[in-house]
Amino acid sequence: MPHTVHPYAHRLVMLRDWKSRWFGVKGQYVQFLKCDVLTRDFLLKRLRGFFVSNVEIERGRKSLKIIIKTARPGMLIGKSGEGAVKLKNEITDFLKKRNLMGQEELHIDIEEVKSPESHAAIVAQMIAESLEKRLPFRRVMKQTVEKVMANRDVRGVKLYLGGRLGGAEISRSEKMKKGQVPLQTFRADIDFAREKAHMTYGDIGIKVWIYKGEVFVDKDKSQKK
Repeated sequence: MPHTVHPYAHRLVMLRDWKSRWFGVKGQYVQFLKCDVLTRDFLLKRLRGFFVSNVEIERGRKSLKIIIKTARPGMLIGKSGEGAVKLKNEITDFLKKRNLMGQEELHIDIEEVKSPESHAAIVAQMIAESLEKRLPFRRVMKQTVEKVMANRDVRGVKLYLGGRLGGAEISRSEKMKKGQVPLQTFRADIDFAREKAHMTYGDIGIKVWIYKGEVFVDKDKSQKK
């Protein structure tokens, strides 16, 4: 059996932090977990096309904070914050319909993502958008690899497409790699994302790995802590 692990979960605590953070919350674990999962799924579907890299949730006793990291903050916020207010109302209605929200105060923070080509989730959405416009998949993969490797932070990139590529009757998979992507190295900073391109003849699965170098902790800082 292959020992396949998720690159994000593989590096939790060492390089990564949890995407949902709860402070001073006891009991109702199942309800809070269900609320976080459904909220994240709802936002990723609702904000498709806004190039959202990550959705983080911070929960306190009387507050619920949602942090949305996107490459297009202006489109999401809208004129004088109308888009953000509308999104907040939609999330509130979504949670209240499912009895997942009590008396918590909902706060939404929208953060801008710098150098979006170095984030795997945004790169995967860019590929999906190009494939849905019926562009040739090999050209899309080559152009994406060149864009990603043009960033100074990026040391390597790996792309995977699977499905009825080019409208073929038989599904197959294509891979493309440039640079190094050491998946088994714990201190390797690897960003990973999955996405689907919705085509008329079925979905095409997309996977993206981006390697940004190794992360070392200074011994002096760790000793002081």
